[in-house]
Amino acid sequence: MAVPKKRTSISKKKIRKTFWKKKGYRTALKAFSLARSIFTGNSKSFFCNKNKNK
Repeated sequence: MAVPKKRTSISKKKIRKTFWKKKGYRTALKAFSLARSIFTGNSKSFFCNKNKNK
């Protein structure tokens, strides 16, 4: 038989939410950093072909 669960406190909910948001923020920073290094040509861990059209 299904039993209703206890309610999660507001502080616990806020902690989980901020942790979740920070995780996304860090991922976005890493992606932006990688894109910038590829664009400038300073990337050491990512290989890409540079096509020069004349």
